[in-house]
Amino acid sequence: MAGPTTADRGVSKPSAGASGPPPGRRFAGLARLRGRFSPRTLLLLVVALALGGGIVWALYGSSWLRAERVEVSGVGVLTPEQVSGAARVPLGSPLVSVDTDAVEDRLKKRLPRIDSVEVSRSWPDGVVLDVTERKPVLLLEEGAKFVEVDAKGVRFATSTTPPKGVPRLALDVADAPSLGRFGPDRLVAGAVRVKGDLPKAVAADTLKVAVRSYDYITLELTGGRTVVWGSPEGGELKARALTALMKAAPKSRDFDVSAPTAPAVAGS
Repeated sequence: MAGPTTADRGVSKPSAGASGPPPGRRFAGLARLRGRFSPRTLLLLVVALALGGGIVWALYGSSWLRAERVEVSGVGVLTPEQVSGAARVPLGSPLVSVDTDAVEDRLKKRLPRIDSVEVSRSWPDGVVLDVTERKPVLLLEEGAKFVEVDAKGVRFATSTTPPKGVPRLALDVADAPSLGRFGPDRLVAGAVRVKGDLPKAVAADTLKVAVRSYDYITLELTGGRTVVWGSPEGGELKARALTALMKAAPKSRDFDVSAPTAPAVAGS
C-alpha cells in the first residue's frame, strides 16, 4: 500500500523558482553563527575594525602625520641645503608613504661625495638624513685639477684647491709595459692599497705616491726622503721592514722595501 503523499503529511512543496534552504534551516544557521561569538567578542571585533580604519585614516588621510621638515646630520664638506635639495623629499605627503630607499638612491647618484646615508622617519612630521661623506686618501693629479680618491679607490670629487694633508697621486704609466694588463683603475686601487698599508708615521709624512707600473710604486716623504715600495703586494711585510730600516738608519734618505726580505737603505 502506498505511503502518504506530501499533501497528506501537511507539508507544502516549495514554489517553483524558490532557491536556498528552507526558512527554518536559514534561521537555524544564523542562530548557530551568533552562537560562535559572545557579545564581548563581537564588540571587540567592532572596536578593532574602527581602530584599524582610524589608524589608516591618520596615516594617509589626515594632515597630522605628513612630511613637513628634513633634518641633515653628518655633513662636513657638503652643506645641509645641498643634501636636502638632492634628496627631494616629497614634503606635504603622508610621512608613512615616503620611500626612504628612493631618497637614499637619489642622494648617492646626485652627490658622489656621499659614501652612505641612513634615511629615517622622525614622527610626527620629519625625515632625517644621516650622511657619511667619503674622505680623500689620495689626490690624483690631472693637469691643474685634483681628483679626490677615497679608501675604496672611488674618485668622487674634482677641485682646483686640494685638501690639506692629502698626498698626491701621480700616474706616470703611459709607457708602462703592464698598462694593458693593469688598467688605470687597478693602478689607482693599488696606490690606495699602498697608502693604507703604510706605517702611521710614514703615512703622515707622505707627500706623493708615484705609480710607474703595477710593480713599481714609490713614495716621496718629507725631508727629501724616498721609498721604493714595488708592487702593492706584501704590504704588511714591507711596512715592518720599512719601520725597522728607519729605526736602524734614521738619517738615511732612500729606502727600498720592494723585496721585504732583503730591504736596503742609501744616502745616510
